[in-house]
Amino acid sequence: MATMTAAEKKAEAKTQYNAFLAACPSQQLLAKVSGKWVTLVLSALGSGPDCDGEPRPMRYSELSRVLAGVSPKMLSQTLRTLERDGLVTRTATATVPVTVTYDLTSLGLSLHETVRQLKRWAETHRDEVSAQQARFDDAHS
Repeated sequence: MATMTAAEKKAEAKTQYNAFLAACPSQQLLAKVSGKWVTLVLSALGSGPDCDGEPRPMRYSELSRVLAGVSPKMLSQTLRTLERDGLVTRTATATVPVTVTYDLTSLGLSLHETVRQLKRWAETHRDEVSAQQARFDDAHS
């Protein structure tokens, strides 16, 4: 292992977490948390279909109802990934049948409002974007 000068260490630190660089680990994290189902699960978790409520634990079946169009496999994979990344906790309660709830961790809560805003922005501006796409397509066809 080569010894680095102070200038080299400083230069390395500057590039270590710059998401504009392809090799940056934060770029991988950004790609992961900006996925459609991740964004929607984090938005919905505890706050319901309109994202108006305060975050609270939700059962798998509640999330499944809120997230129309998500397959059971995709929802399970997304929740497992969020749990692995430390954004969600899974709690199983010994009942018949077993009750499983999902809740945002403090790390998940720190991202919750951002993804809620992104969801709201998409809902608010979808018609504008669609109109722009139509104008662009008309001008370029």
